[in-house]
Amino acid sequence: MREGLRERKKRQTRQRISEVAIGLFVERGFDRVTIAEVAAAADVSVNTVYNYFESKEDLVLPPEEASPQRLADIVRERPPGGSAAGAVLARLRQEIRDRERRVGLSAGFGRVLQMMRAAPTLTARLEDLGRQMTDALAVVLAEETGAAEGDPLPRLVAWHIGCLHALVYAEIGRRTTAGESPDAIAAAVLELLDVAEDLLGERVLTYAVRKG
Repeated sequence: MREGLRERKKRQTRQRISEVAIGLFVERGFDRVTIAEVAAAADVSVNTVYNYFESKEDLVLPPEEASPQRLADIVRERPPGGSAAGAVLARLRQEIRDRERRVGLSAGFGRVLQMMRAAPTLTARLEDLGRQMTDALAVVLAEETGAAEGDPLPRLVAWHIGCLHALVYAEIGRRTTAGESPDAIAAAVLELLDVAEDLLGERVLTYAVRKG
């Protein structure tokens, strides 16, 4: 569906607010910038900022990019014949190849990462987000496989997939902090995914294959 003028203006306003906020956070530190200062710099009202972002943390970690349902959604969207782990591996590889902002491979992410690591509320949110992603995935796996209540297998498979997902982000963060280029990081992480896929084993890689 073609984007209308109203939708385009809303998207552009949201993007401008986010970009201005992150610029201020990187320059001065997340905890040293107020929503009022973000609004003034973006030339909007404080209410407008809150209309687009429910919390200050959402300016850095917007729900559409940092959703607790991320892994569950990837698995739900897999095609017939695809397994849960296979779907997540495929999505990560695609995002890395595309140098997506979602995985931290966009230009200038190094300074953003440093800012995030220096903000306790952001680091705590990231840790909690990882747990929520794994929990949500476990629920989907249990539902799709018809696992009995109390069966630990969906939770264990979700844990393996969640750890792999977290490892990718940790590796990108480590290499970004070391000053490596996005291209070099992408190549290294794609290789890491190949090794990780071999280590997961057949039991995890063939779990919850969607019937078609």
